[in-house]
Amino acid sequence: MADTIAETVDLLYTIDQESLTLDQQIALGTAMATLAQAERLEQINERLRGIHQVLNSWAMKATVDGGR
Repeated sequence: MADTIAETVDLLYTIDQESLTLDQQIALGTAMATLAQAERLEQINERLRGIHQVLNSWAMKATVDGGR
């Protein structure tokens, strides 16, 4: 997903905003806001993956230690 976000950012910043109609400028602003939200969600998802890995390792260790 990160590659898609980066590619979209590149695309959005190549748009000549001065040549857009008002409706297109509003749509571009909405797209940029949505993109920022997607980037934030991707950051949250990465943190959750890290937490999941830690919890999994704790669970595995508890299983191994409990079996001894």
